[in-house]
Formats: sequence, C-alpha cells, structure tokens
Amino acid sequence: MIRFAAVSAVALLTLAACDRGEKSGEAASASAANPSATVPAVATVLTADGLGAVRIGMTAAEVATVWGANAVVSEPMTCQVYHPDKAPDGVDVMLQDGRLTRITLGQGSSVKTDRGFGVGDSGIAIKQAYGGAVFAQPAKYDPAPAEDLFVWAKGRSTAYVVDPAARGIRYEVGKDGLVSRVHSGDPSIQLVENCG
Repeated sequence: MIRFAAVSAVALLTLAACDRGEKSGEAASASAANPSATVPAVATVLTADGLGAVRIGMTAAEVATVWGANAVVSEPMTCQVYHPDKAPDGVDVMLQDGRLTRITLGQGSSVKTDRGFGVGDSGIAIKQAYGGAVFAQPAKYDPAPAEDLFVWAKGRSTAYVVDPAARGIRYEVGKDGLVSRVHSGDPSIQLVENCG
C-alpha cells in the first residue's frame, strides 16, 4: 500500500510538471507569434520610426502622454521644434501640422541609433558600418569633411525624398568628422534649418 501511494504521488507530480511545461510552452508560442506583446520598445534606441514609445506620426497629444508637454506646444503651429519635459537629455522633437515628423539627438544625448551610433561618433565609422546603404551629401554650410549621411529604411535614395511614408536617419557630420546631430523620421530629416 505504501509503495502504491509513493508511485501515485510521483505520477501526480510528473503530470503536474508536464502540465506546467505545456503552459510555459503555450506562453512561449504566443510570445513568438506576437513579439510586440512581450518585447517593449527600447527607450534608448533610435530607429527610423521613433524612439521607444514615441513614434513618427504621433499627434502632439500622444507625444505629450509619453514625454510630457512643453509650453511651446500650448498652441498648434505649422511647425515647432522643442524638448518635451520628460524626453531624454539632448532629444528634441519636430511637429508639423500637429504630428511628429522628426526626432533629433543633439548635444548631451546618450541615445544611440539601432546601429549603435550617436552624437560624437565618427562619420567614417558610419559609412563603413552601413556600406552601400548610406547616401552622403555635402553639408550646406560647412566645408568637408562635414557632410550629411542619409540612410533610408526603404533603400538608398540620391534624390530629395518627398514620400510622407518614407522613414530614415540622417547623421550630421561636422567639419571635425564627428556626428553633431542625428535626425530620425519622415522626409523632414532633410531640412537643414529646423522647419525650413
């Protein structure tokens, strides 16, 4: 009788372990089927689509929900560039007609792109990392080696991009050969003087 009780207890424990394993496996399968449900956007990695929960195309109110507001956004304007209250240091946003079109990393930013580059990195290293996917163009106001390095999510483009659905990253390289600013977003990343 004792032997039967011991065997029964082991069988029950085995079944319980198998059932728990199936549920873990089911959860893992559900996670694999819908990765965004379990993997949050990393708030310190800039992509062509945004930074963390802040995504290109959001309204001013949606940006304010994530990063807080700023006195500048109290009145809708055609174009505004500002630093939201809770945004990471050195990160500014551009809103055009009430929608987020660009995120800019500037001085004091420790945020990096999804390729690991940020303010202070070498323009040469960026060209080497991206290879043929990067399009270099001379800087508008500074002499070489100052240049703008564009990487479009939908491939290389040598022409001015006007498609509002386009997304890309622009590295502004200064005359010292180092990145001074990084812009992410729609075709507004091509604008040289903030809104113009």
